Amino acid sequence: MPCLQAQYGGSLLEGQCAVCGDNASCQHYGVRTCEGCKGFFKRTVQKNAKYVCLANKDCPVDKRRRNRCQFCRFQKCLGVGMVKEGHSRPRSLLPLRPTIPP
Repeated sequence: MPCLQAQYGGSLLEGQCAVCGDNASCQHYGVRTCEGCKGFFKRTVQKNAKYVCLANKDCPVDKRRRNRCQFCRFQKCLGVGMVKEGHSRPRSLLPLRPTIPP
């Protein structure tokens, strides 16, 4: 789903990020998220990153503490419904644009 801001002629429709509670005006990977959580999820999926929680796998993930535990943040991303299949294809898989000779 495209950004709600774009759908309604640029008017800002604020909501809360389902992961950390920060301001979010767009839906990314199937869930309304802030730009920070969108980027974190994208990088995690693209790099196939594996994280480890140094506590009990129940760290708080909110606007102030979202960067403290990557494992718990990614688990919360998945828990609120963010889907890996929704990410963009790497540039190497995109079709090349034909070049027009001079």
